[in-house]
Amino acid sequence: MSIEPQLYVAPPELLRDRIILVTGASDGIGRALALRTAKLGAQVILHGRNVKKLEKVYDEIVALEHAPRPSIAVIDLATANSVAYESLADKLAEEFGRLDGLVHNAAIVGDRFAIAQYDAVQWQRVLHVNLTAAFALTQVLLPIMQQAADPSIIFTSSSVGRIGRAFWGAYAVSKFATEGLAQVLADEHRDGKLRVNCINPGATRTAMRLETFPAEDKGLLKGPDEVLAPYLFLLGPDSKGTSGQSLNSQ
Repeated sequence: MSIEPQLYVAPPELLRDRIILVTGASDGIGRALALRTAKLGAQVILHGRNVKKLEKVYDEIVALEHAPRPSIAVIDLATANSVAYESLADKLAEEFGRLDGLVHNAAIVGDRFAIAQYDAVQWQRVLHVNLTAAFALTQVLLPIMQQAADPSIIFTSSSVGRIGRAFWGAYAVSKFATEGLAQVLADEHRDGKLRVNCINPGATRTAMRLETFPAEDKGLLKGPDEVLAPYLFLLGPDSKGTSGQSLNSQ
């Protein structure tokens, strides 16, 4: 029987002993995913740029029964250089020796202007945080991901990264490019154990969503906890053989 990722129900010990890095783990979907994966037994590495927010999530995980103690990786994707990425990779290699899962969740929306009015500096910033930083982090972590038995990389996409929409500017373009990056990486590893996929979480009750749709009825949106099924599916062993796909959470 084939598994429907949107409806996937994770077994209690799904991620036991797996080491998973979640970017943008301080709030929203990243925070929810970090908590859920920890509950399922994963050693979670919490990435973000706000130390206090990350420490709050850290404390929440520590308070969970039987959850492995997480780690914190503070990197500002807007300003980080190659030294910062390589230093993180070295630390993870030294402490864990491998990485089983990498979830690219961190992103910024940027301006929502017409292309004719879009500021070039802002354009570069959005593309850098959403695309180039994800590429750079993935590249330095590939060696330790290859040390895992069935490593999984997940890129977070968007509906505007599949069909272009007016006034979504650099954000939409960055998500189109993210889909392309995932496809290229998946094809490069089609004969190996690494699987690479995208997930579009859909309209979710997060700070980013409220920023872009301030007048929207929040009560109609799913919470971050309600869109995690495909992420859990792709991070666990049930998704072996699934690669190069672009899935929806809703």
